[in-house]
Amino acid sequence: MTPLHVVILAAGQGSRMKSSLPKVLHRVAGKPMLHHVIDTARQLGASGIHTVIGHGAEQVRTATAQSDLSWVLQEQQLGTGHAVAQALPQLPDDASVLVLYGDVPLTRRETLENLISQVSEQSLALLTVNLDNPDGYGRILRDQDGRVTAIVEQKDASAAQQQISEVNTGILAVSAGHLKDWLPRLSNSNAQGEYYLTDIIAMAVAYGLEVKVSQPANPFEVQGVNNRIQLAELERWYQAREAERLMTEGATLADPARVDVRGELTIGNDVLIDVNVIFEGRVTLGSNVSIGPGCVIRDATIADGADIKANSVIEGAIVGAHAQVGPFARLRPGTELAANTKVGNFVETKKALVGEGSKINHLSYVGDAELGRNVNVGAGTITCNYDGVNKFRTVIGDDVFVGSNNSLVAPVTIDKGATLGAGSTITRDVGEGELAVARGRQRNIDNWDRPVRKS
Repeated sequence: MTPLHVVILAAGQGSRMKSSLPKVLHRVAGKPMLHHVIDTARQLGASGIHTVIGHGAEQVRTATAQSDLSWVLQEQQLGTGHAVAQALPQLPDDASVLVLYGDVPLTRRETLENLISQVSEQSLALLTVNLDNPDGYGRILRDQDGRVTAIVEQKDASAAQQQISEVNTGILAVSAGHLKDWLPRLSNSNAQGEYYLTDIIAMAVAYGLEVKVSQPANPFEVQGVNNRIQLAELERWYQAREAERLMTEGATLADPARVDVRGELTIGNDVLIDVNVIFEGRVTLGSNVSIGPGCVIRDATIADGADIKANSVIEGAIVGAHAQVGPFARLRPGTELAANTKVGNFVETKKALVGEGSKINHLSYVGDAELGRNVNVGAGTITCNYDGVNKFRTVIGDDVFVGSNNSLVAPVTIDKGATLGAGSTITRDVGEGELAVARGRQRNIDNWDRPVRKS
């Protein structure tokens, strides 16, 4: 089987982005554009992924530190043909080579698989698209029999050629052997003074090769990004496609235009997602999950029947079946809520294991803690887990009642069935079934004169 090697061109400056960040690191759906392209190359089963970098090379390498990539430095940006030529020494002679672009992030795997399938020693495969407004793109030239003969760039095209609507996407696949023969022969005698990769089309025709053409299902698949307007257009197209997928898979979206997926979202049936919800990283929602408006959910698993109320933030957490979270709750990494738990409004948890049926209803912080079953945590309770240097754990047994406005100074253990009186600062362990009250004695002073403002 012919090995596939992918060359990704990612050396451009992207001056129209008006940014110190290399263009290919600008994000679509929460991920740098270049990373989208690399992930697609992996999905194709590429034997080698060669990324050509230039402007901001170290930034790109640092942001994309992955062991299966080889890096190629294009010190001078002299055109697409010159860029691919820098990767030639790394390409096996018997490979098929697919050329992709770091600023064209959303080409589907299926589109590229179809393109690659047309490559042979006797043919070159070219991805084209028909546009209502082809301005700025190279035009596809065909002979009277409809065969592709060449590509002419916009600045080199005649007035008649500029009326052609079929344009070059820049994405092509060809054998490495042909590339190694043709690229050294490229000329920069054109309006840009650059070495165009597109000139190999005419070379292929001259060699008697057939130029096979395929097209994407949607032009957005091959839209490149040159400015922030185009970046936003791609973002909206991606999110519209994700919204359609979610609805097809069993989700009701209050407004499909106001849900953003910036990672991998897996859902069960009968999921309800309200407006302005953001999913990041890897998120799994079980069946009959309800997500209220304004929530941000990142790298989390939410089990069947859970109810996430408005404006809650969940990150790196596991939410059990039929649990209730929020409104205005924050679950930080390491939080695990068992079934039928409740974390209410203005509650923050971190590295907290909350047992089945337990409740932290409001205005509390529970961190580095383990709560048993059916624990009730009153309002204003905090676990004092940090001494300025080290973190300590709080362990609370089953059926414990924690009164309001408690401070539990870790390390501390509250055994099964204990009760903590309101307003207590607990610094020692509390035994099973004990009542702990730790607060200053109240004094009532008769005939107290309130201070008055002096005239």
